[in-house]
Amino acid sequence: HLGDFRRYVAGGHTLRNMYHGVVTLQGAAKNLPRACTNHLDPTSCFFPQNIISNLRTPMFLLNTAYDSWQILASLAPPSADHQGTWKACQKNPANCSPSQINFLQGFRNQMLNTIKRFSMSKQNGLFINSCFAHCQSERQDTWFADNSPLLGNKAIALAVGDWFFDRAPVKQIDCPYPCDKTCHNLIFRS
Repeated sequence: HLGDFRRYVAGGHTLRNMYHGVVTLQGAAKNLPRACTNHLDPTSCFFPQNIISNLRTPMFLLNTAYDSWQILASLAPPSADHQGTWKACQKNPANCSPSQINFLQGFRNQMLNTIKRFSMSKQNGLFINSCFAHCQSERQDTWFADNSPLLGNKAIALAVGDWFFDRAPVKQIDCPYPCDKTCHNLIFRS
């Protein structure tokens, strides 16, 4: 049932447990910004939405609004999807039901709201497309090929280069799925 699933994700049980393990195992608490740990526990400060406003280093955020790994591992893990209602959607976004797409749009909107303050900084850049993908910077076909995903008629590599070399500010956010026809959506077979 989607309501039970939303409550599970809202609690962040799977991801929270994983982050707690990383913070504990690596002893990361002492290296987290005090501006965060003064009002949140170290595990909460490991979540990007809680730490991003405390970073002072110029940063370029390259992400897809629908990260395929997140959908598989934390938004719809098997432990939250006992009946397997998300399996087809996880394998191919074209198989998602309207309610699943609505849920994913809500996740996208929440992420965009979280980065509003980050995106206002002149020193920061962003390229957020609406592809179902993961790790777009390590693959030539998504980074800088003739048919790479585009935002504002620019491939990821050109957008990052414009930001890095101060040629132009880059604050690109794609329209919601399924509008971007340049995406290389990850389709899982089996």
